[in-house]
Amino acid sequence: MTLTMLAAGAIASPAMAADCAVTIEGNDQMQFNVKNVEVPQSCSKFTMTLKHTGKMPKSSMGHNIVLTSTADYTAAAADGMKAGAANEYVKPNDTRVIAYTKVIGGGETTSVDVDVSKLKAGTDYTYFCSFPGHSFIMKGALKLGS
Repeated sequence: MTLTMLAAGAIASPAMAADCAVTIEGNDQMQFNVKNVEVPQSCSKFTMTLKHTGKMPKSSMGHNIVLTSTADYTAAAADGMKAGAANEYVKPNDTRVIAYTKVIGGGETTSVDVDVSKLKAGTDYTYFCSFPGHSFIMKGALKLGS
C-alpha cells in the first residue's frame, strides 16, 4: 500500500508542475475564455499565457493581461489607458501592477511569469486587458489557493 502511494505521488508530480501555468484565450469579441484562476501555493512562479484567437491587429483589437489586487484594478486600468500603447497600456513603474504581458494582436501569443510570493492568501486579485475600453469586459478573478 505504501509503495502504491509513493508511486502515485511520483506520477502526480509532473501534473502538479503543470498546475503552475494557465493559458487564457482572448478573441475579437473582447472575451477571455477563463474567468477564474487558482494559483497553487506550492508554485514559486505561475505562468500566465495569453493567446489571441482573433484575427484583428493589435492596433484595433489588442489584448494583454494585467494582474492587480481587485482593490487596485479600476484605478490601474484607468492609468493604463492613459499610459498609451508605447507603454503596453500599463502606467510605467506602477506598484499596483503585479505582472503584465505585452499587447498582442490576432494570432499572437505572449506570457508572463508571476512571482507567487507577491500573492497573499485571502486577497482577491483581478486580471484584465488594459487595452482602452476592454477592462470592463475582459477580466477574471485570480486567487492564491492551497
